Amino acid sequence: MKVSREQMAENRRRILEAASRLFREKGFEAVGVAEIMKALGLTHGGFYGHFSSKDDLIVQALAHAVGERNGATLSLPAYLEEYLSPRHRDNRAGGCPISGLAADTLRQAPEARAAVTDGVRVQLDWMSEKFPEATEADRRRRAIGSWSAMVGATILARVMVDPVLSEEILTETLAWINDGPGQQAPALSEPQ
Repeated sequence: MKVSREQMAENRRRILEAASRLFREKGFEAVGVAEIMKALGLTHGGFYGHFSSKDDLIVQALAHAVGERNGATLSLPAYLEEYLSPRHRDNRAGGCPISGLAADTLRQAPEARAAVTDGVRVQLDWMSEKFPEATEADRRRRAIGSWSAMVGATILARVMVDPVLSEEILTETLAWINDGPGQQAPALSEPQ
């Protein structure tokens, strides 16, 4: 039985969503094509009508996940609060693909790293527009520092076995970002 173009497009979208969730939850190496297809009730052979290999799927799933822009409709303060929350920390499968897959992506093909690069670039551009600093360079610097802190804090909070420390990492990172550049500690200097 022939599948319509619309159904092919829908199947591809479903495969990308399932792969993205499973990869974020378990990592690239722990998830096989058969598991993804089985989760959707599709045949393993049908996979190759959409992707040339698992590596191709990884690239496409990363591009799909980083393109979702889950926080784009929120104000920046609401986005920061949601990102640095226990709810986001605990939602590995549905959370940020950057904090969930950055370390795994480092060992993937350049095309996978390029998909993440594109997603980070879009994220930084969006955040840069939202910060109140006067100059574009200051907004960009704040966006890069804040995004880096957010991703790092989420990774650290997820790996902690101490729930109090995990929550403290999230809370203090949010406070640090909200304090802004005028409230940060003075620059470090070499000891005399």
